[in-house]
Amino acid sequence: MTKQPKKNVALLFSVGASAARRAFPATATQSGRASSRLGCGSLSLCAKAAKLGRGRDPEAAMENVVAANAEFAIDVFRTLGAREVGGNVFFSPLSISAALAMVLLGAKGQTSEQMSKVLCYEGVSDVHEAFKGLLGTLKSPGAGCVLRVANRLYGEKSFGFLKGFLQATQKFYDAKLAAVDFTKSFDGVRKKINAWVEEKTDGKIKDLLEEGTLDVMTRLVIVNAVYFKGKWTKKFNSQNTTQSNFHLNQRETKQVQMMSQKNTFQHGFVQNMNLNVLELPYVGNALSMIILLPAAIEDETNGLEKLERELNLQNLQTWTSPTTMRSGDVLLHLPRFRLEQSYTLNKPLSSLGMGDLFSPLTADLSGMDGNRDLFVSHVAHRAFVEVNEEGTEAAAATAVTIKLRRAMPTQPPFKFCADHPFVFLIRDNRNGSVLFLGRYTSP
Repeated sequence: MTKQPKKNVALLFSVGASAARRAFPATATQSGRASSRLGCGSLSLCAKAAKLGRGRDPEAAMENVVAANAEFAIDVFRTLGAREVGGNVFFSPLSISAALAMVLLGAKGQTSEQMSKVLCYEGVSDVHEAFKGLLGTLKSPGAGCVLRVANRLYGEKSFGFLKGFLQATQKFYDAKLAAVDFTKSFDGVRKKINAWVEEKTDGKIKDLLEEGTLDVMTRLVIVNAVYFKGKWTKKFNSQNTTQSNFHLNQRETKQVQMMSQKNTFQHGFVQNMNLNVLELPYVGNALSMIILLPAAIEDETNGLEKLERELNLQNLQTWTSPTTMRSGDVLLHLPRFRLEQSYTLNKPLSSLGMGDLFSPLTADLSGMDGNRDLFVSHVAHRAFVEVNEEGTEAAAATAVTIKLRRAMPTQPPFKFCADHPFVFLIRDNRNGSVLFLGRYTSP
């Protein structure tokens, strides 16, 4: 008897954000790893875990998942950065984690173990219940900000998905199943999925799935879409925006539109890193952009080598903590920029340790159909971010010595001039969740 080939599953992520405090949650253990805005992604099923088990308290469980997602975000950031040497990076960790968590519901055996380790969920109790709570807290960021997270399943109508799997994806991730016909019209389904993503991201993410991504063997596509649009609490005056040099490295420059303002912001200086940190809140203060800017380009590349090498969850918590940050006058210069990044995440996720998920020979997604007939064929992620005068749109134990640059009344304001590469993220201050993460290295 001829063995039937394995069917495939695809994961899609769509994220959008646009911009015009609660700190990161503490983690009980360290991973030890060198560890308008929108993004979208698609996977053919995949997934890391935080070893934080703190009992079954719902709030503690949610904090553990947020911390785990942040660790995973930094791992993905480092992996993408190594592949895009010197280039811009932008993605939504929330989007990728949500899609992979839905895959994890159907993973078994070694596939599940690999996914949990890479997603940093090892030792975290009630992951899916906690994720449900997290998604609930992301709603209603207040007037002046829009934050939407949507999940959807597109499944082959003739395929026998387990009832328990479908019930779990809907219960925990509000992901309903749309029955479709991949066998007769896989390209029509692709267009239907792309239309859903475009709608959920206010038109910022188009054509997430390219031709050839799906075929007659596709049985399930898991889609996540995230959209954010926020206005700055303290807007820039467009009349102060001027053409200025942006230093790519110690030798090259490019022209950018540089926004400027003098105002009061939370800022800090990490002495042993020679690193400036700034928080730019959005209206309502539920969300903020955090910018990590080396004081100078000190290496032979883009000046981010030391920052990215030392970036991990514990350091990120320390660099953005009340111990480091203080309120003071800041003379701020920030480029107006727009990034659109697309990634196929199969290889990055495999390199992090979840290789079985993508192999027809080893993938165990029997929690989806009761058999080992499925594997993840494709993980696609696309992200968009635009930062301007109004705001933003957009669809990771070391002892650190901290020294504050205090803005005294008789002294000039702290100067924060982002005229060279920097790392930035958008954080939900209510729960510490990292919604978007990236680096800006070149116009």
